[in-house]
Formats: sequence, C-alpha cells, structure tokens
Amino acid sequence: MTIRPNRRTVLLATGAAALAVGCGDSGDDDSGSTTAETSGAPEAGGEELTTTDAVPVGGGKIFKDEEVVVVQPEEGEFKAFSAICTHQRCTVGSVSDGTINCPCHGSRFSITDGAVANPPATRPLPEKKITVEGNSIRLA
Repeated sequence: MTIRPNRRTVLLATGAAALAVGCGDSGDDDSGSTTAETSGAPEAGGEELTTTDAVPVGGGKIFKDEEVVVVQPEEGEFKAFSAICTHQRCTVGSVSDGTINCPCHGSRFSITDGAVANPPATRPLPEKKITVEGNSIRLA
C-alpha cells in the first residue's frame, strides 16, 4: 500500500522549504552597504534649493516640487519644514508675518518650530533637514 501525501502536507513542506531558502545565508561575502543602511545619512552635496539671500528674514520660500518650505526666523537662522499642511494635505501657499500659511482652510504654522499657530490643523509641520554652506541652502 502506497501512502500519498495530502494537499496540506504538500503545502506545509513547500512553505517550509521556501522559508528555509529565504532565511539562509546567500553565501555572498560582499560587505558593501545597502540602501537601507545608508538612507538615514545625509548625502554630501544634496539638491540645492535656494540661496540664503533669497529667503527673507521673518519669512520664507516654498518649493512645491520638493514639498519643502525654507524659512529664516532670525537673521542667519535657516530652517525647513514640510510644505504639506497637516490638516488635509494641501500645499502651503505663503509665508508672512512669522507664519507659514495654508490657503485651503486657514491653518498657520510658526516659522520658528512649525507649531500650529492657527487651526484647524492640530499637528505641527514636520521639520526637514537642510544644510547651509556659504550662500547655498541644500536638502540634506
């Protein structure tokens, strides 16, 4: 009498074999870094957004394609935040009187820390990493 495996046995054996192959060592001793390992580190010479003299003191400049707003709260102090409003994801439309302003529902955010200055947004704008070298402001 020959015992034939049932469907469940075949599926379990196939799944176990796939798991063993997926978890095994590839045998490749390449010690180079991967994208996941380096993605947290800023790249030297990231994309230039603007120059320092193009960002007014107490104001800012919006970069819609990059979804970033760069501000200068005080002379020589540059910060960047997401240009996407945390209320309903509209792109902010202006920077004036110390706030980043969303045209969709009137939310305003402080240029010093991205905090909500006027609802309906309830969460601050996330800060973005930039580098300032000489007269150049770059995404980090």
